[in-house]
Amino acid sequence: MGFWTLFQVASMPVLEVLLIGVLGAFMATDYCSLLLNADARRYLNKIVFVVFAPSLVFASLAKTVTLEDIISWWFMPVNIGLIFLIGGILGWIVVKILKPEPHLEGLIIAACSAGNLGNLMLIVVPAICDEDGSPFADNKFCSSAGLSYASFSMALGGFFIWSYTYYLIKTSGIRYRALQAAESILKLPNTDPDATGEAHLLKTDDLEKAKVADEYTGNQVLSSERAEEKRTFWEKLKGVIHQLLEELMAPPTIAAIVGFIFGATPWLKNLIIGDDAPLRVIQDSITLLGAGTLPSSILIIGGNLTKGLRSARLKPLVIIAVVFVRYMILPAIGIGVVIAAGKFGLLPSDPLFRYALMVQFTLPPAMSIGTMAQLFDVGQEECSIIYLWTYLIAALALTVWSTIYMWILS
Repeated sequence: MGFWTLFQVASMPVLEVLLIGVLGAFMATDYCSLLLNADARRYLNKIVFVVFAPSLVFASLAKTVTLEDIISWWFMPVNIGLIFLIGGILGWIVVKILKPEPHLEGLIIAACSAGNLGNLMLIVVPAICDEDGSPFADNKFCSSAGLSYASFSMALGGFFIWSYTYYLIKTSGIRYRALQAAESILKLPNTDPDATGEAHLLKTDDLEKAKVADEYTGNQVLSSERAEEKRTFWEKLKGVIHQLLEELMAPPTIAAIVGFIFGATPWLKNLIIGDDAPLRVIQDSITLLGAGTLPSSILIIGGNLTKGLRSARLKPLVIIAVVFVRYMILPAIGIGVVIAAGKFGLLPSDPLFRYALMVQFTLPPAMSIGTMAQLFDVGQEECSIIYLWTYLIAALALTVWSTIYMWILS
């Protein structure tokens, strides 16, 4: 497969994301009477979170995954788990070195660890089979196998993203609101109606107020630490379990669990999947709803971008670091992981499966991060800026690394 042919294959899904994002940005301007204003984006985002995203995850899992697939493809969840683990560690290093604003730390770690394991995989992996010169083109089952690998990847990615990444962004939202509350304490205006102009300029009063606010904040932290120390082991364990259950109750996570159950249970799957399924209309309806996930998410991100270009507080070095982690460090590590797993006999013989594992290390940040940022009202503009640059570079990065992967596997 030639470089330019591969470039077209790899760049098409990325260009689709960028074009829809531009439309979203245009819809959020005055030229469209703010058709996609902040309120509209917030309400649309709630629909994505509660209806569209769960439908997409369930439809993908229930239709394409069987119990045999789950057993034979057991290394794929391990591979995705390694991506989240290694990407999370690298993101944490970026945060510690560059020291962004505290409420953006979770967003940066999420951008480094959570890749777009959904629509890009669904387009790129099966498309490779149809190209002349592809090392996988001789296999007559290549396209269907590629679609199954990509669908399984999307379902697993949804499970990881809506648990681990969801927790990161949710924690960032809590931290952001805590910082806003602390800032409001520091801003103690002089409301004395008898105060003169000179009284407002007295620096001593300001210093005293700042000191009082600092003492108050410090006392709050100390009291919370003491309360934490007094908690017994069982109370802490109960708190951890409660937090885990709360994260698992997110609608997309519930959909992933139910989808796995339907996919792995033949009699349940036969109820809704297939031409002869008595309840196939349910699966068709869910699939139709799931199709709204990606365009809606991209429109929201494009709308946030119009504000983000003016008000985002993200250092250029942070963007460079995220790009370097996603398109340089992770792909190189991915090659080592897949080659090592193959030598130890942990992978199926199908080279397309190994190619899919490598591509998972090379993807831009997941679109769901933008949904979560909008949901918890934290880092929305910064998230849009990260998307803009990572998706612009993704076309070239995916092309170069895909060429390297196919050269290794051939």
